[in-house]
Order: sequence, then C-alpha cells, then structure tokens
Amino acid sequence: MPVAVVTDSTAYLPLELVQAHRLTVVPLTVVLNGVEGLEGVEIFPADATRALTGRRVSVSTSRPSPEQFARTYRELLDAGADGVVSVHLSAGLSGTVEAAELAAAQFGDRVTVVDSRSCGMGLGFPAVAAARAAEEGADLAGVRAAAVDAVARTTIFFYVDTLEFLRRGGRINAAEALLGTALSVKPIMHMPDGGIVLRDKVRTASRGVARLVDLAVEAAGDAQVDLAVHHLAAPQRAEDLLGALAARLGDRLHDAYVSEAGAAVAAHAGPGLACVVIHRHPPTLGV
Repeated sequence: MPVAVVTDSTAYLPLELVQAHRLTVVPLTVVLNGVEGLEGVEIFPADATRALTGRRVSVSTSRPSPEQFARTYRELLDAGADGVVSVHLSAGLSGTVEAAELAAAQFGDRVTVVDSRSCGMGLGFPAVAAARAAEEGADLAGVRAAAVDAVARTTIFFYVDTLEFLRRGGRINAAEALLGTALSVKPIMHMPDGGIVLRDKVRTASRGVARLVDLAVEAAGDAQVDLAVHHLAAPQRAEDLLGALAARLGDRLHDAYVSEAGAAVAAHAGPGLACVVIHRHPPTLGV
C-alpha cells in the first residue's frame, strides 16, 4: 500500500482533489456561542458569517485532539498503509501541528508531520504534492520531502476588510490591528514564516484586489503556477481576483481553484476576506 496523506479542514481543498488523491481530512472544531461543531461537517462558512455579523455572538476555534489524530493514523495503518505523512495548518496559527505530533509519537517512524506554515490552499497544495508522490510510489521520506518542497514553493496573500477579527483571535497584536484601522486603511497580510504579518495597506477594497494581483504575479515570477482563490461572503470579489490573475499570468497558469474559506478561518478573518495562493511548479530540467 502507498503512504497515506492526512491533512486538516483548513486546507479548503476542492472535493474533487480530496477524492482523486485519497486524502484524509481531519476537521477542526468551531465554537459558535458555546456550541461546538466540526468544520465542514457540522458548521459551514455561512454559519460563521452569520455569527460574526451578529451582536454578542462569540466565535472561536480549537484544534483536533491528539486522540482524533491517533485514531485516524491507526485506521490508515490498519488498512494497510506503509506509513502516514500528516500535513497541517501553520503552527504559528494553531496547535494542530502539535496535536498531530503528539499522536504521531505513538507510531514511531511510521507517521511523520509537516508544518505547512500556511493555511487554505497554502496547506492544500503541499498536501496534494505529498499525495501525488505517494501515488508515484515514493516511500515515507520521499512523500514527506515532496510536501516540504511544495511548502517552499507556495505563497499566500490575503486581504481583510478589518484586522479586528484577527486581533480578537490573538493572531496579530493590538499594535498591528491599530495600524490596520487607522484612517480606514485596508490591510493585506502574508505569512512569510508561518505567522500572519501585515504586508501592505490600501484605501479601498478594489485597490486591495488590485494589490493582491500584483503581489501574486510578483510571487509567481517566471514559473508555471497553480493558484487558488478563497473568499468569505465575497464571491464577486473572488471572481474579479481570479479573472485579473488569469489575464496577467496567461499560459503560465495551469490549474485554478475558487472556494469559500471555512468557518475556522472565517472566525479569525471576518467577512470580506479575499485570499490568493500561488503554487510555483518546480523548474524543468533542460536537455
């Protein structure tokens, strides 16, 4: 049996990719006003959006437990997998990697964990790269290496209407939040080392989308790329972003995906989120 690949629900992978590459997705827990539910199973983006726009409604998230991961790894190994590579949401944002590592320790060298240092398809692209390596017959070390290499070739930028939700969730500090709210500045963030950092500031949402396009094209460089666009309660913004990126990238763009961010990210980013993930293909060797 090939190496199995596990990821978590914050990858926001299109269902066709999950099924095509036999990925196993472990959901995070979202808590809406004290009621817990599994992301993508019991709680969906619209639930979080309604909660975030309501009054006196709290929204929070929690990592999967080590026991959840251990059950998942045991099931895959018992089903005949040679090993498991588990690729997850940045350790700078969540304790998910830590929980996975605690579970992996129970299985010796048969399970290994990779920190994507990202979220959304910034996590999804490395998980898919690992799965493809497994399909091609790579061993555990080879599958892990494919994921780690893909992490290095993936860049994420995102626009939010306000930094308030990130501040509430403790993902940025109060000073950064103040910078983002001063003079109605609209913030653009990135994750250079797995944490969320203010990258740029614009005055309007339309300029935010335009700046996301510029940053993504710059990150693509001369490479062939895949890209993903995520949004939260902003489908037109996502379509505008995808259209502009496709026009700028031309035939260097291979696969493109659009999806709404799930409730776990919604809780911290807030409605209006627009995100682009650029995944650069490895360079081809000359003859």
